[in-house]
Amino acid sequence: MVKLRARCLLVGDAAVGKSALSHMFHSDHTLFQKNYSMTTGVELLIKCVNIPETTDSVELYIIDSAGKQALVEACEKMWGELSLLCLVFDLTSEQSFANCSHWMERVHAHCQGLHIPGVLVGNKSDLSARREVQASVAQEWAQSQGLEYHETSAKEMENCDAVLLGLARAFHSLYQECRETIQNLSPG
Repeated sequence: MVKLRARCLLVGDAAVGKSALSHMFHSDHTLFQKNYSMTTGVELLIKCVNIPETTDSVELYIIDSAGKQALVEACEKMWGELSLLCLVFDLTSEQSFANCSHWMERVHAHCQGLHIPGVLVGNKSDLSARREVQASVAQEWAQSQGLEYHETSAKEMENCDAVLLGLARAFHSLYQECRETIQNLSPG
């Protein structure tokens, strides 16, 4: 049994539902707050995710960072050394999806060009009548960035577990690759 720990940055534009998602993760889908105050700094939440078909788990230290541009620079200093990325956009806002490129640039600059595995999340899937971003477009962009793609509704508690599992599996895979590399280096 292996218990891993990973720092996961949760970023995206303001009002895309990052805090709603992080609270759904943390509360095991029992708490959807209808009223949120805008995140003005960073909020840390911890969630342990078991890796199916193993006895291993990944403890995710989820850093919910402010999305308002005026606050991002100050928050970036608190991101620390990242293991995973959860980039969130609003399916009803083409602009929030377009801004994902800007967020990726910020993360790459912060991580000095290192690839950080993770997920792209299209949130607010419950608002299908107002949808502006098609799944195929988001999926294609996510693949081009080396991210797994998920659509969720924090409000309706839909598909939130898939996001957590995707993050945990990505980190667990990195661990397995590093372990194999080390084993291959050892003599005999």
